Amino acid sequence: MPGFYLIIGKSAKTYAAQKDIRGRSVRFTIGRHGHFTPEEARKIARDKLYLMSQGINPNTLKTEEKRKEITLAKVLKNYQDTRKNLKQATKDDYEYHLNKYLSDWMNKLMADIDKDMVIARHSLIGKNHGPSVANGTMRILRALFNHAHASFDICEVNPVAYLSRTKAWYPIRRKQTYIKPHQLKAWWKAVNDLENETQRDYLLFLLLTGLRKSEAAKLKWADIDMLDKTFTIIDTKNSDPLTLPMSDFLFSMFTQRRLRYGNYDYVFPGTGAHGHLIEPKASIYKVAQNSGVTFTCHDLRRTFLTIAESLDISHYALKRLVNHRLSDVTSGYIIANVERLRRPVEQIAQFVLEKVNDRI
Repeated sequence: MPGFYLIIGKSAKTYAAQKDIRGRSVRFTIGRHGHFTPEEARKIARDKLYLMSQGINPNTLKTEEKRKEITLAKVLKNYQDTRKNLKQATKDDYEYHLNKYLSDWMNKLMADIDKDMVIARHSLIGKNHGPSVANGTMRILRALFNHAHASFDICEVNPVAYLSRTKAWYPIRRKQTYIKPHQLKAWWKAVNDLENETQRDYLLFLLLTGLRKSEAAKLKWADIDMLDKTFTIIDTKNSDPLTLPMSDFLFSMFTQRRLRYGNYDYVFPGTGAHGHLIEPKASIYKVAQNSGVTFTCHDLRRTFLTIAESLDISHYALKRLVNHRLSDVTSGYIIANVERLRRPVEQIAQFVLEKVNDRI
């Protein structure tokens, strides 16, 4: 049958149908010999060659068939399954945003979601739920469109890119809130007045380490070395484990907590399914009420960094303390040693203690 081929390669034999369409040679790959019998391949080739004789490219039809199968829900599942380094928290975040703000799109074909739909939904989410939520949801959708193109060879043009081309993203200002030095005494007293000592110690720990709230909450006793006076955060945002020295204050705190909570897996145990504290919202509200200092857990991280910068702690030590990756060439030659961080850690702790004890 003219146009029916068995192509012999170095490692496989592949059936194909090939014919000119409007002066251009078009090849349709049927599949490997062994996966198809010669009779099966011949039958498929006859059908494809007939289409080509009518001026129809069967590869285009194949792409169109793919387009009719690939929904947003399917792309999300494939994205989660294939991205091996994707954290569970990220997976949960994607599912939450899509199911909450794009639930009516989950069964839509990716190819049917166009730029007009994107711009309208982005505006609607921004109006009803805030600019940050709108931008975040569309960034997730943008990532899924990129994945759909890479994995399924569809959606060559990402409709979310329209937001960038028209400068339609909501401008988001980075938060600048932190606890000022003169507020530390009132805040510290209100925290220490909390009846729940786990939540009390957790808030003090955040202030004196600058850790993200989830990193601190997931700290286990197995990750603490009391002899070396260090602790290690295994599950970090950038996936790089972080080992830090304890200040004298934290060493005393851990010593006391171990006597009472050493039989738990987590240093800051919680009553929920995770086994660790999530976020002490009630305690944060109570501290804010009693101290007059409104704050979030991330404000404590900004406070830590602000104090460290005011003490002229080196740029490299500061980045290492909060586990920010160093991107310049010089930093690649600097080996961060835990022992070199002891002095900065103690300096920050002493600064806080001096402020709360009215020492200058």
